[in-house]
Amino acid sequence: MTTPLEMQGLRGTLLHDEPMARHTTWRVGGPARWFYEPAGIGDLALFLSRLPEDEPLYWVGLGSNLLVRDGGIRGTVIMTAGALGGMTHDGVMVRAEAGVPCAKVARYCARAGLVGIEFFAGIPGTVGGALAMNAGAFGGETWPLVASVETIDRRGVRHVRQPDEYQVGYRSVSGPAGEWFIAAHFRLRNGDTQASQARIKELLEKRNRTQPTSQPSCGSVFRNPPGDHAARLIEASGLKGVCIGGACVSGKHANFIVNTGSATAAQIESLIQQVADTVERNHGVRLIREAHIIGEALPQQEVKI
Repeated sequence: MTTPLEMQGLRGTLLHDEPMARHTTWRVGGPARWFYEPAGIGDLALFLSRLPEDEPLYWVGLGSNLLVRDGGIRGTVIMTAGALGGMTHDGVMVRAEAGVPCAKVARYCARAGLVGIEFFAGIPGTVGGALAMNAGAFGGETWPLVASVETIDRRGVRHVRQPDEYQVGYRSVSGPAGEWFIAAHFRLRNGDTQASQARIKELLEKRNRTQPTSQPSCGSVFRNPPGDHAARLIEASGLKGVCIGGACVSGKHANFIVNTGSATAAQIESLIQQVADTVERNHGVRLIREAHIIGEALPQQEVKI
């Protein structure tokens, strides 16, 4: 892998063996071999153009919806949050770069008198992550608002793509291979700023009432199965409050696994497995993970899932 000294002329921050526990909302995860936070899209393109083709590459926003195993990542992590943070609007069109937190998009649009994206206030991730998984909250989903997206490939070449180039489903998106989202163009509606801000406040209050927002988690661990809710099935299986080490099923919302302060990634992964197995045994439904698991387990911590 190229060393920082060989990346001359590159702006941003490039770190070696950076602990991913600093960059995930679960507050766990071993070191990434290389960790790059670009200064902007131009530097990201330059970095990718110099990256060896066989180097494993991972993209991280706010680190929600992500479990990095304790052995870390044998590859390169690109951090978009705090880096790809541009946001502008022209009429009812809003352009937001991949590193912009979804909640910030919701507030920005409300101030601009643009409505329809208030639900973004309840998504604990970035625009890039929302695009990658068709994130949703409070009955809204990302892709119905997308007019176009900007992507970048392994060579650092940028592309503009249309929604019809992607297959979009519930918490799933697939499209052109070897490309990653760097910005979205959302088509919204003109509306009332005060009403939009009031709606955002209402949604955030509901989130705080019903979710363990004061404890480290990834957000929802499992997708809702058709016609049901993962949280209902987990609670009906008697799993609320069940712990493995410092990882516990939240007593506030059963589809959240929280780090009570001492959890390891292996303990969280074991609890995810236990929850899925128990629900399947009790209800005949195999829950599908919404949370992504990446990286290497430590030899003594290997978990099958």
